[in-house]
Amino acid sequence: MKRRQRVHEMVSAGGVVHRVRDGNTEIAICGRNYPPLWALPKGTPDAGETQQQTALREVREETGLEVEAEEFIDSIGYTFVRAFDGVRCVKTVHFYLMTPVGGDISLHDHEFDTVRWAPIDEALNILTYDNEVNIVQKGISMVPQERRDG
Repeated sequence: MKRRQRVHEMVSAGGVVHRVRDGNTEIAICGRNYPPLWALPKGTPDAGETQQQTALREVREETGLEVEAEEFIDSIGYTFVRAFDGVRCVKTVHFYLMTPVGGDISLHDHEFDTVRWAPIDEALNILTYDNEVNIVQKGISMVPQERRDG
């Protein structure tokens, strides 16, 4: 008889933080040296937080930027198996379009080795996960063209 594998459902929230510099739209991306990774800032909720509150806090912690949420972009889902206990996890991440209103990427927390601003085309090429590439494309398409051009 086959034993049923445990499944753990998880929820996170994060953001696509965008700005215009020298006429080019850039987004904040988070990098890890090992294993190599480029990703959007995101994380899990604290007790009593809404999705949007989680997204704002996690983006602030992981990027060092103070941000405002503009609007909800979409959610992504994926599964993975936790290495330490073999539990299959089903995760949903809710993303918001955000703009920086203060802070500095040099103030990012220890979770990532580096945080930087990347032009959209570069970010789309180096983000590790295709579903995050799709979120960036969808999020930036929600920004009015006149704001994307500076």
